[in-house]
Amino acid sequence: MDILKMEERAKKLRSEILKTIYNAKSGHPGGSLSCLELLMTLYLHELKIDAKNPQWEERDRFIMSKGHATPGLYTVLAEAGFFPKDELEGFRGYGRLLQGHAYRDVPGVELSTGSLGMGLSVGIGMALAGRLKRADYNVYVMLGDGEIQEGNIWEAAMSGGHHKLPNLCAIVDYNKVQENGFVNDIKNMEPLDERWRSFRWNVVVIDGHNFKEILGALEEFKKEKDKPTVIIANTIKGKGVEFMEYDHKWHGKAPNLEQLEDAVANL
Repeated sequence: MDILKMEERAKKLRSEILKTIYNAKSGHPGGSLSCLELLMTLYLHELKIDAKNPQWEERDRFIMSKGHATPGLYTVLAEAGFFPKDELEGFRGYGRLLQGHAYRDVPGVELSTGSLGMGLSVGIGMALAGRLKRADYNVYVMLGDGEIQEGNIWEAAMSGGHHKLPNLCAIVDYNKVQENGFVNDIKNMEPLDERWRSFRWNVVVIDGHNFKEILGALEEFKKEKDKPTVIIANTIKGKGVEFMEYDHKWHGKAPNLEQLEDAVANL
């Protein structure tokens, strides 16, 4: 991977994310911008996938459990060739392919999500199925940090540790902000790394905007043979747009034209 080229590509994709949300007059910019480098590394470098054959049986599985961050997901799927980029212009449009939450009929999407808290449980099922079939694929699940306040996430975490699933990797987009404010003001998740270790997971903590660290964490996941891995990716809500960063008001709000122009210039 050419990291400098990926960093420049990330700026371009951030602009596309914001334009997609602006055109729809609806969407979730904050969490889409925070997880972009993670999605890019997975879809453009790491995952064993075939954009021309999305249901290829030997593919790696990726679940976007924080399913409202579709502007980020769909932009990267289009970049990876799963569908034409002009589909982004119809985002959230009536009868169009790309709806507001992750939708199973979109090429490259494994699970309809957006009703939060389900993705890790389904990912565990996929990982167990892979073990039973002796299949050579990995399962990746991206979680929001507000999402992991839900109890069913920790039931799933307990199951993943119990079943010792080395083919399962959870990724927490730890941008510290949810819809109504800072995550730890609403329900404190710290010490997050020790919580996951107590459920018998291999824990890797990284800067989720640093491509080198993301690659290193994914390599560490593939080397682990006895337990599932969770990558706690420290990120910035609204990354790259100064007036959006760490501001919960940009969790699910579209920019107006002036704000879009300011954001693109900022990038």
